Amino acid sequence: MTNKTDFPKSTLISVNGVELEVFEAGQQNVGKPIVLCHGWPEHAFSWRHQVPVLVDAGYHVIVPNQRGYGNSSSPTEVTNYDIEHLSGDLIALLDHYGYEDAIFVGHDWGATVVWGLTLLHPNRVNKVINLSVPYFDRGEKPWVEFMEDMLGADHYFVHFNQKPGVADAVFEENTSQFLRNMYRKNEPFREPQPGMALINLAKEETPFGEPIMSDSELAVFVSAFESAGFTGSINWYRNVDRNWHLLADVNPIIQQPTLMIYGDRDGVAKSEKLTEFVPNVEVVNLDCGHWIQQEKPVETNQAILKWLEQWEM
Repeated sequence: MTNKTDFPKSTLISVNGVELEVFEAGQQNVGKPIVLCHGWPEHAFSWRHQVPVLVDAGYHVIVPNQRGYGNSSSPTEVTNYDIEHLSGDLIALLDHYGYEDAIFVGHDWGATVVWGLTLLHPNRVNKVINLSVPYFDRGEKPWVEFMEDMLGADHYFVHFNQKPGVADAVFEENTSQFLRNMYRKNEPFREPQPGMALINLAKEETPFGEPIMSDSELAVFVSAFESAGFTGSINWYRNVDRNWHLLADVNPIIQQPTLMIYGDRDGVAKSEKLTEFVPNVEVVNLDCGHWIQQEKPVETNQAILKWLEQWEM
């Protein structure tokens, strides 16, 4: 297990009208940047197993807490969390370090941001590595409406948008319990319960399955959300329809070399159309759930390094 003290110290960097808390390692490898983008409800610390391995492989590793997370800024305006702002933060981070482009790695919401970043700023992304969340094509309907039709009004994407503030408050009242219950693996099958599943999870006193991290690791996430709250990070969800509109006129094909890593037991569905929109993709499947790089750190690192090596040759 990685201890908090092993993780790089953070720096606050002013970019794109906000301050981002950035963890940086491998400064001796300047010229080979790789940017790691966390998901929800996560933290830069979710990449703790990857950072030293990537540094040893010769990369300058840059791991931001994105806006709404940790000690980074949390603007109050909901629209300040749309894909233009989130990708703009990453572009401004490249500018800060003097890089034309970089390899971008994303997990969960971080993957969604990396897909959007690559569509909006293709010349700033030279390779893509995404975990869990595949590329979703735009489709005919705005995404919240589509999800409500498919999954119902209690689905958390829909609930976050239609009942703003409700889930945020429940998570903040039960931060430690919610995150403890969230970061699990090998969970037994349970019949879906009525109501919003993540609110139910936050109120559940008995966790299911096994923890994916030690108590001291979990404490890093808990203290970050106790400090920042949840509204900034949930505001990412409150922009999915706005993002649908913002991406209306971009070329939807991602040409960059791409590695897609799925967890076979992940609740997020794999894409049947991935190669239509990401023609230069290689897919790796690991026997794990959603928290791929924390659940299977060795296998994740091997997959990433093997794929990067073939492009470095």
